[in-house]
Amino acid sequence: MSALADRQIDVIVRTPATPSRHFLRRRALSPRSCPRARPMTGKSPRSPFPGLPWGVEPKVALVAPNRVLEHPSTRKCERRGDPLSATIATKSHIHNRKATIDEMDATVVNGQSKMMVRPAGMAAVWPVIACGVGLFSDGYLNGVIGSVNTLLAQIYPNEYAGSTYSKRISSIVFVGTVVGQLLFGYFSDKIGRKFGILSATIIVIVFSALSAGSYGAGGSVKGMFAALTVYRFFLGIGIGAEYPAGSVAASEATNDCKKGWRHALFIAVTNCVIDAGFVIAAFVPLVLVWIFGENHTRAIWRIALGLGVVPPLAIFWVRLKLKEPERFQTQSMRNVRIPYLLVLRRYWFRLIAISIVWFLYDFTAYSFGIFSSPILERIIPNPTLVETFGWNTVINLFYIPGAFAGAFASDWLGPKTCLVVGVTLQAIIGFFMSGFYSKLVENVAGFAVIYGIFLTFGEFGPGDNIGLIASKSFPTAVRGQCYGIAAAIGKIGAFAGSYAFTDIINAFGGSSTDRGNSGPFFVGSAFAVVIALITLFCLPKLSQECIEEEDIAFRAYLVDQGWDVSKMGLLKESSIATEAGEHMSTSAEMIGSADEKKGQVQPIYTAERAL
Repeated sequence: MSALADRQIDVIVRTPATPSRHFLRRRALSPRSCPRARPMTGKSPRSPFPGLPWGVEPKVALVAPNRVLEHPSTRKCERRGDPLSATIATKSHIHNRKATIDEMDATVVNGQSKMMVRPAGMAAVWPVIACGVGLFSDGYLNGVIGSVNTLLAQIYPNEYAGSTYSKRISSIVFVGTVVGQLLFGYFSDKIGRKFGILSATIIVIVFSALSAGSYGAGGSVKGMFAALTVYRFFLGIGIGAEYPAGSVAASEATNDCKKGWRHALFIAVTNCVIDAGFVIAAFVPLVLVWIFGENHTRAIWRIALGLGVVPPLAIFWVRLKLKEPERFQTQSMRNVRIPYLLVLRRYWFRLIAISIVWFLYDFTAYSFGIFSSPILERIIPNPTLVETFGWNTVINLFYIPGAFAGAFASDWLGPKTCLVVGVTLQAIIGFFMSGFYSKLVENVAGFAVIYGIFLTFGEFGPGDNIGLIASKSFPTAVRGQCYGIAAAIGKIGAFAGSYAFTDIINAFGGSSTDRGNSGPFFVGSAFAVVIALITLFCLPKLSQECIEEEDIAFRAYLVDQGWDVSKMGLLKESSIATEAGEHMSTSAEMIGSADEKKGQVQPIYTAERAL
């Protein structure tokens, strides 16, 4: 696909009714992307675009005649007084494909609209994948620590098992994640999404490697535990940075994708990737035990942590080539002071509701994921490492069908309805497990299946949809910070849950009793009921165009409050004026009369008309 597909279009023109469709396609292609258009004689090359030298593309779109449509945002902004220019779009043939109105996007720079042709196919999908898949590290590095805890407890039964280090090493990463989410939430809005994405990638690479090489001064075992704790804190900062930078950029990039698949695509590259990380985190220690045997566990836990370097290294080069999302380029407040008071006045209730849902879900979800190995150890008498890690892998595999089913259901049912359905079914399964725990543990395979279904419905509902709702319920200008706050509160829930998990068991009677071990399922199911009620009455419904709609509504709100929206966007006023002059000059050269030369274009409407 040539560069024309992502250039701003200043004037939309049409051809006379006489030329054939082949003419339209030929005129829309650039000389560089159409080798057959090059002259085969010895004469000097001649551009197929009148008035332009060879190799220069016009910033115009050739469109089929008599197919003029009005962009849906025009009337809304016109009524509210936003100086968004009236926009005309058409069905057209560009690069041998049909560009529908859904592929034409009106963006705003300093009060003027500029039409963008959205990329099609994989050109639109790749940015979403590159931005979102970094969250694999979240799932893997949080999931693998459960197996590492089991290994360290066997290697150092006196120093580690039952000590505070077990809780610290499991939980400290959540503290770092909260810091990273809040810090990079601000950076992603005020510096850029790409800065946050690259910073997160580098931090995860460095501290994953350091965690694998943890060493205490003089060979001290407690020093090694302390070093591992510190490294995992900074590792958490890198993981936290992925949320307001990578996830937010992925949600904005889905705006260029085909309708009907936008929610599913976002979920596929965020929550599905996190769940894949949990599954791989359970499977890797099992494979390492098969390779090294149960007598070389020191190598197993270090390699398991060190493999966390591989995913961020694999995507670093791709991320280096990313550009800022189009929504961020036109709707950000990077160069102006953000009116936080106005933002809070409009979004405080929505932010609190989303944060509470995320807190309650992560409280149980991460706890069950991290402590799945200890839970199985209580069920299986004297298990080997292969048995423990094997059943742990089976349980974590149930994350996958729930995550993928929820991704498609989110586009079909809507994120809000999908969340309520999933969390309600999870509550039913959880109460069943709590009441019949003593019967279920008599059959390990049956318990693993029911436990897996419990986790599946959690992923189908809030696991898939709470991040989606958080990323698309706020305007682009403050999306990183709002998403970071909600995600940070969720991780505080995960941190609290990982600490409280053992205390809940003890409060219900202790790990030696069936009632004590069933306690977490009862508490998790009760939280699921609360999540369903909050979602049903407090969270917004999201459409396929919710990002555009929220940006338009936010701009109109700012205009109503007397805030100057003309300064939004990355480009400064002087560069915009220069660019506008260049565009007008190019457009003037391209617009001509059909009587002058057969096939030359005629203007039907400009994409920038003052209201």
